[in-house]
Amino acid sequence: MTDYDVRAQVALNDCDREPIHIPQAIQGHGLLLVLNPDALTLEQGAGAIEDLTGQTRWIGLPIADLLGEVVGRRLRDMAAIREAGFAGRWRAANRLEYDVVVYYAPAGKAAATETAPALRMVVEVEQSSQQARLGVELITRLDTAGAALERSATVQGVCERAADAFRSLTGFERVMIYRFLDDEAGQVVAESRAGEATSFLNHHFPATDIPRQARALYLRNPVRVIPDTRYTPQPLRPPYPDEPPLDMSDSGLRSVSPIHIQYLHNMGVRASASVSIIVDDVLWGLVACHSSTPLLLSYELRVACTTLARTLARQLKTKADAELYRERVRLRRLEDELIIGLSRDRDLASGLGDQAGALKDLVGADGVAIVQGDRIEGFGHVPPPEAQRQIADWLEAQPGLRPVATNALSTLLPEAEAWRTHASGLLAVRLPGPQPLSLLWFRAEILETVRWAGDPSTAVKSTDGGGALTPRASFAEWRETVSGRARRWGAAAVESAARLRDALSDFTSVTQLRSLNQSLQARLSERDLRLEQQEFLMREVNHRVQNSLTLVSSFLGLQARDLGDGPAKVALQEARRRVRAVSTVHTRLYRGDHDAAIDLSRYIGELVEDLGSSMGPEWVSAIETDLAPVCVGADRAVTIGLILTELIINAQKYAYDGAPGPLRIGLTEADDSLRLVVSDDGKGGHKAGKGFGSMMIGSLVAQLGGQIDYRDQKPGLEVALRTRIEAPA
Repeated sequence: MTDYDVRAQVALNDCDREPIHIPQAIQGHGLLLVLNPDALTLEQGAGAIEDLTGQTRWIGLPIADLLGEVVGRRLRDMAAIREAGFAGRWRAANRLEYDVVVYYAPAGKAAATETAPALRMVVEVEQSSQQARLGVELITRLDTAGAALERSATVQGVCERAADAFRSLTGFERVMIYRFLDDEAGQVVAESRAGEATSFLNHHFPATDIPRQARALYLRNPVRVIPDTRYTPQPLRPPYPDEPPLDMSDSGLRSVSPIHIQYLHNMGVRASASVSIIVDDVLWGLVACHSSTPLLLSYELRVACTTLARTLARQLKTKADAELYRERVRLRRLEDELIIGLSRDRDLASGLGDQAGALKDLVGADGVAIVQGDRIEGFGHVPPPEAQRQIADWLEAQPGLRPVATNALSTLLPEAEAWRTHASGLLAVRLPGPQPLSLLWFRAEILETVRWAGDPSTAVKSTDGGGALTPRASFAEWRETVSGRARRWGAAAVESAARLRDALSDFTSVTQLRSLNQSLQARLSERDLRLEQQEFLMREVNHRVQNSLTLVSSFLGLQARDLGDGPAKVALQEARRRVRAVSTVHTRLYRGDHDAAIDLSRYIGELVEDLGSSMGPEWVSAIETDLAPVCVGADRAVTIGLILTELIINAQKYAYDGAPGPLRIGLTEADDSLRLVVSDDGKGGHKAGKGFGSMMIGSLVAQLGGQIDYRDQKPGLEVALRTRIEAPA
């Protein structure tokens, strides 16, 4: 903070305490009449009431007795609905016409109720314009001025045309478009003036010139006129010292602060007018009008100025929005190009380093730094690495992830005063994650010469060391060199930094996902290769197993043929039959391509079909199946197939003494188990014995971790196998 900033803050506090909205006096060019809103009788007044109305005793009189029945009737209608604004024209005793305007102000505490404060009706009477302007003439001039503003392509162009339009409309010698800055000071951004009038174009004015309460009044009452700064204040009569003062915030005649009057005198101004420029409910600036001679701005011209100021405000917003839109479009294109240019094969910090030039150009920075962990890389005009680290640490300590943007970093981080030549301006974003990354854009210090209208350090001073304040006496140009500041970051640049942060976060996520997908794809390819090799080996083994089973079966057949009838031959035939059954199970399982998971119902159906065909055509129609779909592993399918084959062979052999008969096979699933049932309508009564078949079934059931039950159905036998679908752990 400069010395001026400190002194201005003290002066501002002094000026801010001045109650400019309750002066209890008016300027000398009109009348102010305070009425009881119900009876419309006078309670107070100010100005030359007696001279203009001819009434010497006017307290308590109905308003119609002063301003005539026509105006009185109109005021009664307005009071009934609390309507404010223009009430008509009145011809005074001096034969001149006056405009009558109404507003409402809070009454004293005694008149208030519990639900709402009472209101006084305030009537202001001002001399009408002596120029016979027709309404159509004003409308035409406003339309012409509005069209000129629309044709302007930029905010600056709009301001310049507006200054010309207001000077043409009002007749003032000098019209300035005054814009409020971020620090509440102001700058004249456009000006229209007569040849001899002093120019204040591009001059700055300290915040104390228009204190806070004055700015609040400009938002509420958009036009302020002083026809003659040498007027004599006209107090309210009679005074009511025990009542709260009349709130004159909405008054057009309100007497002006003595400090402001002296301010205008020091500028050589005899008459002034100020018109508020309000954009999005914010006081953007003022149209300041000055004249070296007295000049009355009539009510109709004030209304016209208000209308033109609203048109100006709309055009300022429109042009600013258009400029911002064009800049956003340009920056979005640069953002897209930057993201497209990032390498997918390198880490983010390295990729951004490759795009350092594009990063700087994106926001118009002099330098950019990338800080991630212990890695610090700076490009262009940047402070030293230790400064970059300190700034990144400071950024990480800030709450939230919103961009940080400042054109005076040392005001936020005092240590930055040492790096101001390289880093007076900072725009920074932080990318969160496992490896947080900070992007720091820098702008170098620009020594700026500010042209002030007079020495700002003497904007307001006390003349007696006490409460009396006076404005600066001279408005001659006073130059100040401002250091530690950089060019401001525009709203579009800050938005662009935030969008880039989000885009980089998405880029990082996509890159990580792509890397994971590539790793997964590589592992899947490796697995597929192993499975393919395993499948090849399995087919080779299965082929050899099948050949071996066929060879064993043939060998057993040859041996049985050489034997006569007897137990040995029967045993060899039984052994050959079981080998052929195993071969059938094996052939059915490994025919074609199979996954590790087998649809057991399909497998059993095909197996039963093969077994029935091998047993003879009469058995094909005798076997019925009811199979629910159940998926099991290939190894468990083989075991279940062997058990089923043995059960079918047993039924063929014992149920009907070798003759064909009904045979039912069912498969169901319950929770995590399956149940395989083989039943017949034969002799029944068979129980598990100690023969080879029974022993093999018992061994296979134990291998499955299941159980098998035999139930005599009388007639017939039911054999039920129950086991878990998955192998037990």
